[in-house]
Amino acid sequence: MASTTIIMAIIITSMAAAIRLASGAALVGGSCSGGAGGCGAGLRCTSCVPPPGTGPAACARTTPMDPKAAAHGAALPFNRYSWLTTHNSFAIVGTRSPLGSAIISPPNQEDSVTSQLRNGVRGLMLDAYDFNGGVWLCHSFGGKCFAFTAYVPALAVLREVEAFLAANPSEVVTIFLEDYAAPGSLSNVFNAAGLTKYWFPVDKMPSKPGAEWPLLKDMIAENHRLVVFTSRKGKQGTEGLAYQWDYVVENQYGSPGLVDGRCPSRAESKPMDSTAQSLVLMNFFTTNPSQSWACANNSAPLVRRLRTCHDAAGKRWPNFIAVDFYMRSTGGGAPLATDVANGRLQCGCDTIAYCKSGTCAMPSSSPAPSPHGAAPGPAAAPTPSTIFSSSSSPEPAAASAK
Repeated sequence: MASTTIIMAIIITSMAAAIRLASGAALVGGSCSGGAGGCGAGLRCTSCVPPPGTGPAACARTTPMDPKAAAHGAALPFNRYSWLTTHNSFAIVGTRSPLGSAIISPPNQEDSVTSQLRNGVRGLMLDAYDFNGGVWLCHSFGGKCFAFTAYVPALAVLREVEAFLAANPSEVVTIFLEDYAAPGSLSNVFNAAGLTKYWFPVDKMPSKPGAEWPLLKDMIAENHRLVVFTSRKGKQGTEGLAYQWDYVVENQYGSPGLVDGRCPSRAESKPMDSTAQSLVLMNFFTTNPSQSWACANNSAPLVRRLRTCHDAAGKRWPNFIAVDFYMRSTGGGAPLATDVANGRLQCGCDTIAYCKSGTCAMPSSSPAPSPHGAAPGPAAAPTPSTIFSSSSSPEPAAASAK
């Protein structure tokens, strides 16, 4: 694993440019205590000592830098940005089914979809099933939803998305649907949630290899701020749901996709290096959701995985970085990885914090930052070789189900 000093240097670099810490607020890795715990904006006081919640608490990042706040603003094509994405965004720790049943399927996140969006998550992965007279977000056994695996009606979550888009008119959200719903079911729910006014039309998506998406600023100006993909072919013409595999390449999800040094394609996806698809989604989570694994791997190993999947995807950085327990890490976590990907996409830099006027303005050297105390001046980000050089920590053995 890369040294703590190297990883902390990247984290402090991003944080210094991303937020203004309150006087005396703790930095990433700094000691804190419960709740807000004295951490700065964009941080959370948490413990990642196994099992999670035990041992001393420290400040960890929850929020990536806004890529629209860099030199290019929203003036780049949509496929030149990277977005923090939550896997099974609806499967939240402690949820009790509205049907009154205890849920036995494992959770993947720790806060509501509304909170995820407020923390800078812009990609949501949702599993949709026809169940109990409507569309529900659910895990399944044998392809069927049951009361003890059904988390929430889809309409409730989609209304959270609508409320966020209404309150944040410069934000764009992407939804990836693992779609088991009957034809017409999902479009009815999107209509009921009031989301059609934000719909990005399929006919504006790039259809030729190498073609760019519209500029992000134009998508915002035209209020086309909700991009929706379905895994089910045939709904594009009838419901306006874009068939994901025509536009996105995705690596294998779960433990089988975490083999060190490889970034294999998901079975449904075209090969990672296919240029016919304009967006790249990188999965980074275990088959069996684990807060402890996220704690240990959502920082340095995740950043290194960016390089592996970049090489596999025809030298393309991921547009979506999908993780479990996105707030769990020993430092910069998934927000840091998103900053790194955006830096690479926008100016070829190791973090978007140093993208200035379309170029990388990264200092060549600087003393190593302290992981505690008030914020120092911006620290130098390490070179690409130091970020991506070390091998990943051991991955868990593959399990049998998503």
